[in-house]
Amino acid sequence: MSEHRPEEARALGSRPPGDETETDRLERNWSELLQELRVTQTGTQILTGFLLTLAFQPRFADLDQVQIDVYLVLVVLAALTTALALAPVSLHRYLFREGAKGQIVRITDAIVKVTLVGVALVLTGTVMLIFDVVVGNTAGLIAGGSTLVVILTIWILLPVLVHPDRRS
Repeated sequence: MSEHRPEEARALGSRPPGDETETDRLERNWSELLQELRVTQTGTQILTGFLLTLAFQPRFADLDQVQIDVYLVLVVLAALTTALALAPVSLHRYLFREGAKGQIVRITDAIVKVTLVGVALVLTGTVMLIFDVVVGNTAGLIAGGSTLVVILTIWILLPVLVHPDRRS
């Protein structure tokens, strides 16, 4: 990561690193959270839409009771995850210009973390269900488990490994 000189930072319309006010930090954090939410909301809504259409497919009648139960759990989890991903918009709208940016950022950070857990579970469960229906139960469990391992690796292990405190 390159170091910015103070005059370069001012020329770009920002403060030099280490010279950020609390308001600047909150605004930057809010902007970063919004970018993360844009990606999360889109993916979550597409996945939820996909799940909602499955019940109207001709092959849905061939599902066994366990597959139907898994499907219904996934629909509820996807709907809740979508609602969570949209919650910061409502929070911000309600508290807009109320001097609550710190609370909005703190609560949104927590909501985004819970939303990512929901996305991981819905994605894992959806892969599991699809493989179960198409190939069989064992393949579903392997595909779902593999998906969860990949998600945990790239969403948790990778950030831990590249965290600045771990570098020499």
